[in-house]
Parts: sequence; structure tokens; C-alpha cells
Amino acid sequence: KNLPTPEYRAAYGDKPVWHGYHRNHKGSVPPQRTRKACLRRGRHVGNPCPICRDRNLLVDFRNVKLLDQFICPHSGVIFHPIHTGICMQQHKRLSQAIAQAQAHGLLWLHVPFVPVPEEDFSNRHAAVGKTPPAPALKEPGRAWYPWYEWQQPPAAEVARMRRIYQGFLKENYPDTPPS
Repeated sequence: KNLPTPEYRAAYGDKPVWHGYHRNHKGSVPPQRTRKACLRRGRHVGNPCPICRDRNLLVDFRNVKLLDQFICPHSGVIFHPIHTGICMQQHKRLSQAIAQAQAHGLLWLHVPFVPVPEEDFSNRHAAVGKTPPAPALKEPGRAWYPWYEWQQPPAAEVARMRRIYQGFLKENYPDTPPS
């Protein structure tokens, strides 16, 4: 009942209460999580969250216009507190109020209907015919491509590896690949 008042319109206009809110922080990187509460020892912190800073905002399940500002219109999911800038205490109260409003039928989930496209998703389209066929085997036991065939490494490289790993090699290890 407090959202359409002239006071509210003068303060926020048609935008949500969290629009344009920036939390004060030290340094150039903003904090990655919100604060637990905006009250410390009974007093407000330097820059309270959008709900704690305005005493006229009431988080209640009957205040549907306020609760609707914290729900994504595309998916129906509650916005994350980092996105809105509210403290965790108010986020918890908002989540409970939104769940209660949905249980009472005051708040509907507005998830838009997206029709299924009538395109052909099978593999019978023009791009499938353009795929080149696999190369035929030249002779049995040979690889499709020459770079897949086994090649003898250089003798100097084999000697170097035998020197490095001589304690781990088996006796009479063959120079040809196992078949």
C-alpha cells in the first residue's frame, strides 16, 4: 500500500528501489558478497541497503508491488542480493515474504511461454550431405591417414631416452611397435 504514494514516486519514480544503488567499498574491486545486516549495535552502518535506508518500505507478503521488484520477470527467480545490493537479513525476509505471498496466491510466477520452433532437428538436412565421407582404407591393417602410421623415432633420440630411463627399461626391449 505504500508504493504508489507521491513520496515513493518522488524518490524512486518507475524504477525498482534497488536501481542505481552502489555500496561503499574500499579499493577498486567491489565486495563479492553482501553484508550480513545493516544494523550494528542498534545503529545503521554508513551506507545501508535499499530496504534498510528507507523506513517507509515494509517487507510483508501483502506488499506485492515491492516483492515483485525483487523477482526476475523472465524466469521468476528471486534476484541475488549482490545484484540488488540488499543485506542478507533483508534478503532472507524478502525470500520468506515472497514464498508466503506465492502460497497465499497474491504473487504469481510470470514465466513467459516460449513456443517450440518448428524446425527440422533431424539429421536429414542439407548440411549433412556436404560432410565428406571417410577415406577408404588403402589396404587392410593400414591407417586412414599417413600421420597415424607408426614411424621409427630418430636413433639419437632413442639412445638418449635409453640412457635416461635405463634403470626402468626391460631387457631386450624391441625397437618395433607391439602388434
